[in-house]
Amino acid sequence: MVIIIVNHLVEQNNDKLNNIFQALADPTRREIVCLIASNDRTVSELAAAFDMSLAAISKHIKVLERAGLLNKTTKGRTHICRLNHDSLSSATEWLRFYE
Repeated sequence: MVIIIVNHLVEQNNDKLNNIFQALADPTRREIVCLIASNDRTVSELAAAFDMSLAAISKHIKVLERAGLLNKTTKGRTHICRLNHDSLSSATEWLRFYE
């Protein structure tokens, strides 16, 4: 009889974890996560915190959105960014296994 032990964390969606860690590899995106961790921010507020164009910040936001780390909602012409704690939790859970 063969017994296979499988780490349930390894079976997690590897693409999801890859996207999260790839998004967090960039220092600008890590700073955006820090900024929205305490308060929701508009795209304009995030752009004001960096020495780059609104278009450049928007590209960083899209990467964070695709990774599931950030949710963006629209109220009128204002785009509001909110941290998605669930995605961070899955990455944290994966890292804790290897501590």
